[in-house]
Amino acid sequence: MSAEAAQQPKIELRPGYRRRKRRERFAYWTRGAVMFLIAFLFLVPFLWMLSSSLKNSVNIFELPLQWIPDPLVWTNYINVWTGERSMVRYFSNSTLVVLATIVGQLAVVTLAGYAFGQLRFKGQNVLFIAFLATSMVPGQLLLVPRFMFFQEIGLYDTLWALILPGLASVFSTFLLRQHFASAPRELGEAARIDGAGEWRIFFYIYLPLARPILAALAILIFDATWNDYETALIMITDESKYTIPLGLTRFMSEDGTVSLGPALAGSVSSLIPILIVFLIFQKQFMRSMARAGLR
Repeated sequence: MSAEAAQQPKIELRPGYRRRKRRERFAYWTRGAVMFLIAFLFLVPFLWMLSSSLKNSVNIFELPLQWIPDPLVWTNYINVWTGERSMVRYFSNSTLVVLATIVGQLAVVTLAGYAFGQLRFKGQNVLFIAFLATSMVPGQLLLVPRFMFFQEIGLYDTLWALILPGLASVFSTFLLRQHFASAPRELGEAARIDGAGEWRIFFYIYLPLARPILAALAILIFDATWNDYETALIMITDESKYTIPLGLTRFMSEDGTVSLGPALAGSVSSLIPILIVFLIFQKQFMRSMARAGLR
């Protein structure tokens, strides 16, 4: 230690400062413990499902609960993927519906959000409020009209009956409208002065600014469409067109009861794509949701 450092006076912390730091540290660890407990409670059902998917159906509800199966019954997963009712077909149908819905909905709601957020036209606010009011209609009330409509035009019992209703979304349009409304108008005005058309302004100026929120919306659309059971139940009757939620109901025993081992193995398998997508894009998702909340 140098002589100058030794001669420097020691800084004494005031008692009030130390008490405040202790309170902050205690609050930090308390919040962490509470969040860990809540996360654990949400994780327990998934852990039970994962454990039960590796057991025989008769051993699933044995008490005391055996969290680590002994022996591990891998045949549940083998039957799910290579059996008579393989989930490969259900996965391909769900993937096709999800990809088409994501691309179609993002294209529709991005244009609608830009029109409501950046453009100016007569009756804009009234039209937007009327559009938001449609969100108060429960989705279950629309299932029968959709069934009759698609049956009339010949699209009933096709994957189009699952894709087309998902192309419009009030929530997604509202979120993008808020994003575009908060974007600087000066950028578009400067481009118009330079002779750029509205489509060029949209594609080259405002659309790149919306990439983070579009990524977040893509995750939400993926999750909602991948797990949609009601629409598939009403619109699809041909088993070859079943999506994953509907396909999981086909794991039945000969007496008509659900074969829990294969059903849980199929449920675990259906969660893997959702977990992979969220883990890859979670940073963009959280950042976009935080920005949307601030706006």
